[in-house]
Amino acid sequence: MPVLGMGGFFFRAKDPDALNAWYRDNLGVGAGCSADDTGPADEWTWTVQGGPMVFAPFKADTDYFAADKQFMLNLRVRDIDGLIEKLKADGIDVITKPEWSDPATGQFARIHDPEGNAIELWEQPVA
Repeated sequence: MPVLGMGGFFFRAKDPDALNAWYRDNLGVGAGCSADDTGPADEWTWTVQGGPMVFAPFKADTDYFAADKQFMLNLRVRDIDGLIEKLKADGIDVITKPEWSDPATGQFARIHDPEGNAIELWEQPVA
């Protein structure tokens, strides 16, 4: 197959500049950011480490994320406990539920950006 992976994720925002800053400052996501061990960042892209990504349409009536939202972003993270601690210290509400996490699939948490978009944080299980 010729597709190599995700090339971008584009969505509407009421205040794109403020939302971009929130993602950059709280999660290290977006233009000008790079994951550890990926080299220097450039002004247009977010350089990520390779790894698995789930691509899964959900039923229109799913209750897994808000009914008035068309998407939920899932970010693969390292040290989810440390990230949760940082987010809480920064005043961001973090939701965790024991049934979301499993040794076979990993550990999950959920936050929402300032415009109410769900962001699922996922730490893969240790191999």
